[in-house]
Amino acid sequence: MSAILPSELSFVTRHAPFDRMELPHVLWMLERMDVGYYASGEVIVSPEQGPVDRFLVIKQGKVHGEQSVAHASETDTWLELAEGECFPLGALLANRRVASVYRAGSDTFCYELPADDFRELIGMSAAFRDFCTRRIANLLEHSKQVIQAQYSNSSVEQQSLASPLSAIVRREPVSCSPETTVRQVLEVMREQRIGSMVAVDEKGRPLGIMTLHDVLDRIAIPQIDLDQPVIRVMSTRLSTLPPHALAHEAALMMAKHGFRHVLVVENGRLVGLVSEKDLFALQRVGLRQIGSAIRHAESAEVLQQGAADIRRMAHNMMAQGVAPEQLTQFISAFNDLLTTRVVDLECKASGLLGTSLHNGMCWMALGSEGRFEQTLNTDQDNAIVFDVPEGMTADQVREKLLPVAQRINETLALCGFPLCKGEIMASNPKWCLSLEEWKHTFNGWISGGSPESLLHASIFFDFRPLYGAQHLAENLRNWLGRTASENSRFLHMMAANALRNRPPLGVVRDFVLGKGNMLDLKMNGITPFVDAARIFGLAAGVTHTNTIQRLRMSASKMNLPLAEIDAWINALLFIQVLRLRHHDESSMQGKNDEAMDNKIDPEKLNELDRRILKEAFRQARKLQSRLALEYRL
Repeated sequence: MSAILPSELSFVTRHAPFDRMELPHVLWMLERMDVGYYASGEVIVSPEQGPVDRFLVIKQGKVHGEQSVAHASETDTWLELAEGECFPLGALLANRRVASVYRAGSDTFCYELPADDFRELIGMSAAFRDFCTRRIANLLEHSKQVIQAQYSNSSVEQQSLASPLSAIVRREPVSCSPETTVRQVLEVMREQRIGSMVAVDEKGRPLGIMTLHDVLDRIAIPQIDLDQPVIRVMSTRLSTLPPHALAHEAALMMAKHGFRHVLVVENGRLVGLVSEKDLFALQRVGLRQIGSAIRHAESAEVLQQGAADIRRMAHNMMAQGVAPEQLTQFISAFNDLLTTRVVDLECKASGLLGTSLHNGMCWMALGSEGRFEQTLNTDQDNAIVFDVPEGMTADQVREKLLPVAQRINETLALCGFPLCKGEIMASNPKWCLSLEEWKHTFNGWISGGSPESLLHASIFFDFRPLYGAQHLAENLRNWLGRTASENSRFLHMMAANALRNRPPLGVVRDFVLGKGNMLDLKMNGITPFVDAARIFGLAAGVTHTNTIQRLRMSASKMNLPLAEIDAWINALLFIQVLRLRHHDESSMQGKNDEAMDNKIDPEKLNELDRRILKEAFRQARKLQSRLALEYRL
C-alpha cells in the first residue's frame, strides 16, 4: 500500500496475531501489502494455481474453504473465514499447493502479502512465527489470558498450579538419620521453626516423615520414650513426586490420600518438601480438608456440603488459570471421593460391608466421569459388575445389590448429581450384571449390534472402576480391548455413527444454530472428539478411557501425525473451557444442577472466543475426515 491509513492499522491490530506483534513489524507488513478484490463466488486460491504465492488477510467479506471445485454448498464447504482471519498458512509454510479451494462467499477484499515477504516476516517477528506454526495453541493461550483476567477479581489467591515443584520448594529439606532420637528431632524442629522432619539413609533416600500432627498423636498422647530412634514413630507411607512434576499433581495427591506433605525426590534422593500451605488455600478451605471431610463424612448432609466445596474449589481454580484438562481431573477426582464415600456408607447401612457379596462387587463410573472429564454439570452414569459366589445365581446376587444401588443413586442425587434420565444407573437391573453377563452384553453389541443400539451403548465403553473389586472391571477392560480391536465391522459402524454428528459450522453464518439460536457445546462440540477418540482407542487396544489419553496413546498404532493430535487436543480443551466457564457462571447466578445446561449463544462470546470456537469446530471436522478416511466412509 502506498500509504498506511490509521484506519488500516487500527483494523489489522484488532486481530490475532497482529495485535501481539511489535508495531514496526506490523507497519513493515502493511507497507508491502496490496488489496485484492474478489466477486462473490470467485476462486481466490486453488490447487490448480500451484504453490501458494501470497498470504491473505480478509479485510471485508467472507471466504469459503471447499473440498471440491464445486460452488459452496452445505455438503462441500468445510470452513468459513471472516474479517480479520488469514489464510492459507499450512500451504505457505510448506511451500506447496493448497489442499482446498478458497472461494469468495460474498464480495470480498483481502490484504495480500507476497510469499517471500511472508517468510521474511516470520523471521522478523517471533509473535507472528509462533502464531503461524502453532495457530490453535496460540489462539488458546491468548484466550486463556483473557479468561483468567475476567476471573482474577473473584480469586482469593493467585498462584499457578502449572508451576513445577522445583519452583515451589522454598528451602533445602531438613532431614535426619533414622537412628536420631525423637528428642533430638523435636529440638531441631523447634529451633528451625519447621513443621516436619524426614529421615533419610546414607544415600539421601527418604525412609519416613514426622510432622507436628504426628507429635500429638504418636508422641504426646501416648507419652512415648523420647530417646528411642525417631524412625519408630515416623510414618513410612511416603508420597513422592519428581521436581518436574506440576503443583496440581501434588495438590491432587494430597486431596486423594489426605497427605499434608509431598516429598520431592530425584533419582531416589530427597531434594525438597512441599506442604499444603506451599501450594494454595481455596477460600480458606484447602484441598486436603475438602477430601478429608468427604472421606470421613457420616451423613448425606456432610456430603452435600462437600459437593458445594468442590464447586467453590472449581471456581477458584478457574480464577487461578488452571488448565481445563487439569481442572476436569480435579473435579472428577473429588467426585470419585464423594461417590465412593456414598457407596461405602450405604453398603455399611445395609449390612453388606464385609460380606462375600460386598467383596465381589465393583461400582463403575461411566460417561464423562469414566473419562475423567466431568464439569460442574453432570448427571449420574454408573453401573455394577459383580462376581457370583459359589452356591448363588446372578439373579440372586442382583436381588441383594439393587436396593443398595437404589439408595446410592438417591443419595448422589441429593449431592447434586441428578438421576440419569436414560436410567443408565446401577439401580437399573440391566446395568447391574455379573462379569460374564457384561461380557455377553458387550459381545452382543460388538458382534451383532445395530447402528442404533451402538449409538446408545457407546457410553458403556468408557467404564472405569471406582469402588470395590476393581479386578473385575480390569478383567472386563482387558477382554474388551482384545475383542473390540479384532472386529472391523463393529468399528466401522461406530465410525459411521460418529460421523452423523457433524460440527455446527455454517455456510451463510459462522455457526449452524439450534433452537433459540443456541449451540450445544457438549453434543456438537465435545462429542465429536470423544466419539472419534473412543474408536481410535478401541481399534488400538488402548485401555485408558480419557479422551486426550486415547488420542495420544493410539497415535502411533493408528499412524496419526502428532501435530494433528496436538491440534485436536487443543481444540477439545478450548471447548471444554467454554463449558466450564458457562457452568461456573450459571452456578454463580444461583442455578441449581438440573437448570444448568451446555447451550450458549455464540453472539454473546467476544470476537476472540468466537474465532477460536470456529477453529475448534474446524479441527473437529478434520478429525472426522481422518476417521472417515480410516474406515472408508
